[in-house]
Amino acid sequence: MESLTEVQQQLYNWLGDYIRENQHSPSIRQMMKAMGLRSPAPIQSRLTHLQDKGYIDWTKGKARTLRLLHNLAQGIPIRGEVFAGGALEPVTDDAEFLDIPGMELRPQDYALRVTGDSMIEAMIAEGDIVIMRPVQEQDRVKNGTIVAARVEGAGNTLKYFHRRGSKVTLKPANSKYDPIEAIAAEVQIQGVLVGVWRGYSTSLE
Repeated sequence: MESLTEVQQQLYNWLGDYIRENQHSPSIRQMMKAMGLRSPAPIQSRLTHLQDKGYIDWTKGKARTLRLLHNLAQGIPIRGEVFAGGALEPVTDDAEFLDIPGMELRPQDYALRVTGDSMIEAMIAEGDIVIMRPVQEQDRVKNGTIVAARVEGAGNTLKYFHRRGSKVTLKPANSKYDPIEAIAAEVQIQGVLVGVWRGYSTSLE
């Protein structure tokens, strides 16, 4: 799915919140007020871009027909596991969703369950769920960013990303593990970390 500009994302996020709360789409005037605009033209332009990029469906001139095509109210998909240890093939399962109230999410965001303990010094433990955001330009990912990366012939892993020339090093946050080194062309960055969710269960005796 094509990424959004900052103002398009701002409107899309607001639309999601409004529709979730009111159970119907807002008017153009309400969108103008929320975005701090005095003219309907910028709103109509942003709506057109959102529709062209596949985020909404609407009939131009009829704001009340607006419908989100990717409703974040159900949360984001949990797409299997990411391995905080070695690199292993993931198990993909889009049937389950995670809803995190109060966290600003984008339609492309997704979640992965953490298996392994190689990132414990980054406060990411086995059983945690990491929220990932896909990247459009992999060569612009900054060194030191925590990423979910797929290493060709090995599988996927959650590590600190470092690149120097044509060489990529995926560094753990646990001294028990060795870094994974690979040629950049053999590493695909599947997403960058934007959040960690940890569930707690309690029992009363």
